[in-house]
Amino acid sequence: MQQQMTMNQQQQQSIMPEPPNVITTKDHLYIQDMLSWNLLASKKAHFFAQQCTDPEIKQALEQAGQMHQRHYDTIIHHLQNTSQQAMTLQ
Repeated sequence: MQQQMTMNQQQQQSIMPEPPNVITTKDHLYIQDMLSWNLLASKKAHFFAQQCTDPEIKQALEQAGQMHQRHYDTIIHHLQNTSQQAMTLQ
């Protein structure tokens, strides 16, 4: 029981209040994957919406594509802001 409480305290103390100013290789690869997934999903949704004849399904596919495009744009925007901030600090 005492050992479990000590482990919980150590885990709580290791929580970072804010992310580090470094992007690791693993982080970079994950960000690259997120961008690829969202861009591909956006393109596929748009392609299938163009093939669709049912207006409701077409609209749902377009909305899904737009959502993935927004996610892609948000990630890019965040990376650009972070990059600009890092350059300002140097």
